[in-house]
Amino acid sequence: MKRVSPRQLIVPVAAVLFTFWLISPANAQTFSSSYTSTAPNDCRTIGKPGKSDDSTTQVCPGQSGLVVLISEGDLRQTVSVGPTREAAAKEPAAETWFGPFNSTAHTVEWRALDGKPFAIIQRWLIADIDNPDKTGNPTSKPMLAVTRLPPGPVCHVAYIDGQANRNANELARQAADEFARDFKCGKDEVKVVGEKGAAVGLAKR
Repeated sequence: MKRVSPRQLIVPVAAVLFTFWLISPANAQTFSSSYTSTAPNDCRTIGKPGKSDDSTTQVCPGQSGLVVLISEGDLRQTVSVGPTREAAAKEPAAETWFGPFNSTAHTVEWRALDGKPFAIIQRWLIADIDNPDKTGNPTSKPMLAVTRLPPGPVCHVAYIDGQANRNANELARQAADEFARDFKCGKDEVKVVGEKGAAVGLAKR
């Protein structure tokens, strides 16, 4: 049997150790989720002097020094994020409306990489006036929206229909992890992830 010298073992052993270092948990990227509330009691309502309409603006605490800005007018909402209320109001997300009446749920999921948030996921209810309930009111269709966070502009990245996809939450997290950080607001088209159902169809009218 041919003897192998210690010097001949150095290179393969070093290669194995380097490969193990690359895939070790200490060097793996860790995605995580945390949650905040946008319920009225957890937010601050901003008055609009001189306004006689039904519009409201709420500022809600978020993660990592960010705030969530929710504006409502004519039974439609916008949601934006920024380090301050003023900054959030200037983001593309603050100008992104859905045509049908809509509202958001009171829980915001913050998607983070190694503890730093890069996207939020929020459930929206889109009114379907073409399919009223027994009382004649529009039915509500659930949809998840993924929104990218700073650095860079804040805008919608992906929509996931809540009825057409049983694993809507999982799809939303996957969309956030894969698309949000490199998404170019104003250039890239908002992605429809999973099966396109009634809510997404209404939102994209």
